[in-house]
Amino acid sequence: MEHVLATFEFLTDNSGPKSDGPPPVEVLGAMTLSFFLNMIIGLLYKSTYKGTRYSQDYVHTLVIIGTVTTILIMVVNGSPAVAFGAFAAFSMIRFRRNLGQSRDLAFVFFAMATGMGIGAQQYTIVAITTIIVVLAILFISKRDAFAPNRASHQLRIRVNNDVDYSKAFNDIFDKFTDAIEMISVESVQAGMMSELRFGLVLKEGIHVSDFMEEIQIACGNNRAILTSTSRDLDM
Repeated sequence: MEHVLATFEFLTDNSGPKSDGPPPVEVLGAMTLSFFLNMIIGLLYKSTYKGTRYSQDYVHTLVIIGTVTTILIMVVNGSPAVAFGAFAAFSMIRFRRNLGQSRDLAFVFFAMATGMGIGAQQYTIVAITTIIVVLAILFISKRDAFAPNRASHQLRIRVNNDVDYSKAFNDIFDKFTDAIEMISVESVQAGMMSELRFGLVLKEGIHVSDFMEEIQIACGNNRAILTSTSRDLDM
């Protein structure tokens, strides 16, 4: 209890020296720089996005988050009480948008880190590191670094419960795929059918239409969906 009281007294102590904060001209300059760098981050995200769910609203959010973080850090700087309150406020915030790709989260951190660095008045370091990160992202994006040698797919099929799905598709998979993995089995249609989900890699030169035709016959003309996973498409 004594430690808690001591911490509270430290945060609320008004007897120490006061900091007037940065002058208005510096605040304006920091805000302008933050907005400019976060606009570059937004343009970078747009130019390197390869999915199918591009969102203008998300890019606007990146710019806003980065710029507002600069304001927050400049206000918090040198004030433990304000820092404590800001931490409590951030703990209640949730990012309400479902991120379509893992890289979307990385761009959120990129924008926030830029805003924090400018708010801490580390202008030179932020400018240099932002340029380096932007060039790195452009490099790996334009070269399509770490892309798989061949596109992988996910297959969803529905079968009647009288079908032994552990063996029914083996011959087809041996004929058309180089790799196959069962991901999940789900009971659907009030327990009357099973939905199977497989991850697979098709062999070179295979025609998808031929593969799906044999799958359709094997599953009794029930639903069969083949989706590419090479660009983070929705399943």
